[in-house]
Amino acid sequence: MNQEKSTRLEAAEVCSVVYSNSENGYVIARVSSKNEPGMTTITGILGDIQPGESLELTGKWKVHPKYGPQFEVETFEQTMPATENGVIKFLQSSIKGVGEKTATVLVGEYGVGILDILDDDPEKLLEIKGISKKKLQDIIDSWTKQRAIKNLLVFLQTHNVPTTFAGKIFHLYGATAEMKLRENPYDLAYEIRGVGFRTADQMAIKLGFKQDAWQRLEAGLIYTLFTLSERGGHMFVPKDKLLSDAARMMDNVDFDKLETALYSLEDKKRVRIEDLPEQDIEQAVYLMHFYHFENEIAQRLHQLINHPTPVSRNKVAKALPKVEETLGFSLSDEQREAVFEACSNKVFIITGGPGTGKTTITKAIVLTLKELGLKIKQAAPTGRAAKRMFEATGLPAQTIHRLLQYQPDGGFQYCQDQKMKGDVLVIDESSMVDAHLCVSVLRALPHTCRLILVGDINQLPSVGSGNVLADLINCEMVPCARLTHIFRQAKESYIVVNAHRINQGEMPLGHPQEAPEADFFWIPQEDQSKVQRLILDSVCDRIPKRYGLDPVRDIQVLTPMHKGEVGTMALNQVLQERLNPLRSGDREIKRGQVCYRVGDRVLQTRNNYDKDVFNGDLGMVVDLNTQENELTVEFEGTFVTYEASEMDDLSLAYAVSVHKSQGSEYPAVVMPIVTQHYMLLQRNLLYTGLTRARNLAVLIGSKRAFQIGLNNVTAGKRGTHLAYRLRHLFAENNLI
Repeated sequence: MNQEKSTRLEAAEVCSVVYSNSENGYVIARVSSKNEPGMTTITGILGDIQPGESLELTGKWKVHPKYGPQFEVETFEQTMPATENGVIKFLQSSIKGVGEKTATVLVGEYGVGILDILDDDPEKLLEIKGISKKKLQDIIDSWTKQRAIKNLLVFLQTHNVPTTFAGKIFHLYGATAEMKLRENPYDLAYEIRGVGFRTADQMAIKLGFKQDAWQRLEAGLIYTLFTLSERGGHMFVPKDKLLSDAARMMDNVDFDKLETALYSLEDKKRVRIEDLPEQDIEQAVYLMHFYHFENEIAQRLHQLINHPTPVSRNKVAKALPKVEETLGFSLSDEQREAVFEACSNKVFIITGGPGTGKTTITKAIVLTLKELGLKIKQAAPTGRAAKRMFEATGLPAQTIHRLLQYQPDGGFQYCQDQKMKGDVLVIDESSMVDAHLCVSVLRALPHTCRLILVGDINQLPSVGSGNVLADLINCEMVPCARLTHIFRQAKESYIVVNAHRINQGEMPLGHPQEAPEADFFWIPQEDQSKVQRLILDSVCDRIPKRYGLDPVRDIQVLTPMHKGEVGTMALNQVLQERLNPLRSGDREIKRGQVCYRVGDRVLQTRNNYDKDVFNGDLGMVVDLNTQENELTVEFEGTFVTYEASEMDDLSLAYAVSVHKSQGSEYPAVVMPIVTQHYMLLQRNLLYTGLTRARNLAVLIGSKRAFQIGLNNVTAGKRGTHLAYRLRHLFAENNLI
C-alpha cells in the first residue's frame, strides 16, 4: 500500500455508499476491487455513484486516524458492470422507477446488454410487461441525467477543472452542461461562486480558445473590474487603469483588441462608461449594477429628504426634560442641538470618534423620538453591533439583513414593493454599509420614515464596494452632527487619546509601564521575526496574568494581512498550537490547510441566511463528528452544524484581519505593525484596529512601519461619484 504515489484501483465495484453530499458530489463508499483484497473505503468527488457501478479509480492511500486506510480518489472512469448481479444492483439504485423486481426482469430479458439498450434503443423496454410509456419516460429521464452527470465529471477531470463544482454546473446547465462549457467556459466565472477567471481560463485554453478570443478578453475585463471593486471597494475604475491591469493579468494581450472588447461589453450593457469631469476623470468604467446602485442611492435619498414629515422644535423642547431625567444628566448645548436637528430632519448623520458621545446622543435622540410617540427600529450591519445598540438604548436592535428579512433568492422581503413599517430607522456602525446594502435599505423605507445614520467616518470603509457614509457627509447636502469634543472621563483612556492622535497623524503616547490602570501599550520591535514571539507571549501569558483575561475568548489579535509571519494564517496556526493543542485522544477535522478542534475560536466569513449566521460572527467549536465530517459551532447561544463543504465559510479566529473586525469590540486587542505590511498600512486601518479595543490595546512592531501608516491617507481612496450625484440633484432642484 503506497501512501505517496498515485495508484489505481481496477474494476472497483461499488458495494455501498456510506455518505453522499448532493451539493458538491463528495462521497464515501465501500468498493470491491480486483487488485485489493477485501473491502476498500474510497473518498472523493464522485457525484451520484450507486451500488453496482464499476469504476476505474486513480488516487492515493491515506490513513485516517480513526477509520484506518482509505483510498482518496483523484480521477475516475465509469465502466459498465460486468456481471448480471452487478447490473441489477446498479439499475435498482440509480434509475427512478426501477426496483429490484423490475431490474431483475430487465436483466433476465436482455442480460448485461440492457445498459446498451438504455443508450441506443430504450423503446424496446415497452415489450416488457409492466413498463408503460410514462414509466419508460421516467426511466429514460433518470438514465439520461445519470449519464450526463458522469460525463460531466469525466469532462471536468480531463480539463483540470475541480470536480467540486460539478453539482453546481449540472444544476445550472443540466444535460447541456458539456456543450455550454465548450461554447464559452468563461461563463462559469460569471455564474458560479468559487469558479474564478483563472480556473475558467485554464479550461478554455485546453479546449483550444486563443489568447485573444473575444470570450477571453471580455471575461478578463469583467474579472479585473470585479476584482478592483471587490478588493479595493471601487464603484468605478478609470478606463486606462482597467485596460492596463487587464492586459497585464492576461499576459499582455493586444491593447487595441482589449479596448474593442470593452466597448462590446458597453454595447451589451455589461458595463457603463461615463465621463466624470468633477473629478477630472475621462471614461470611468462601472459594472452596470454598481452604476445603477449609485444613481438609485442619490435619487432615493433626495426623495426621502424632500418628503416632509415635520416635528416642531417646540414639541422636541417639551420632550427633553423627561429624556434628561431618564438619562440622569443634562445635555450640553451641542447635544441638545443635535437632538433638535435629528428630530426635525428626514435624514440625519451623527459622526465622531471614541469618547465624543455618539452613544449618548444616539440614546437621547431615540428616547426623544419615542417620547414623541414615533415607532422606532434599530439596526446595524453585524450582530455584535446590534447587540451593543440594544445595550446602549434599551430598545430592540437587529442586523440590517434580519430587519429587511433576507430571502433565499438573494433579495429582501421588505423592498420597493413592500415597505417596512416604522417612523424612524436608526443604523449604527453605518461606515460598514456598502452601496448594495444602502440601496436595499432605501428601497424598503416608506417616504414618511426618518433615517438616522450613526458612524465613525475615520474608520475603514465598508468591506463591500462604495464609501457611502463618507460620501453622504462630504456632499454636504445631508444634515450632520460632527462630534469632536472628547469628554473628561474618556480623556483618561489612552485608547481614546491615542485613537485621536492617530487620526491627526501623530504617534501614540505610552502609559507608564507599571501603571495599574494602563489600557494601552506600545512594544517596539524592529525585528519582524521577533514580533510573532512577542504576540504569543502577550496573548498566552502576560495579558492573562496581569488582567485575568481568557486568552481564547477575551483577547483578539488583529493584523492587516493574511500572509507572512504575523499574518492571520501563520498566527492562527501558532496560537492554536499554544492555546488549543491536539492532545492524545483528541479529534480534529482537516479542511484544506486548516485543522479544526473542539475549543477553537472561529469566524464566519460570509453571510449564510439559511443558518442565520453572518460575515464577522465569532463562535467556538463545541463538537466534531469525524465520521460524518461535520463540526458544530456555538455563536452566542446558537448552535450551528457545518458539513465538510460548508467549512469553507469558516476560518480560525485567534487572529483576524482588521477589516473583518469592523463592527466588533473586544476586551483586549493585540495588533502587530510591521514594514512587511506596508502595502496595506494606512491611517484609517491603524485607527480602526485600535478602536476595536474596549479595555486594553497592545501594539507591537516597528516605529517606522507605524509612521508609514500614519502618513498614508490616500491609498484607500475609493472610486465613487455618489457625493457629486447628490450635489447635482439638489442643485437641479434649486436647493443649494
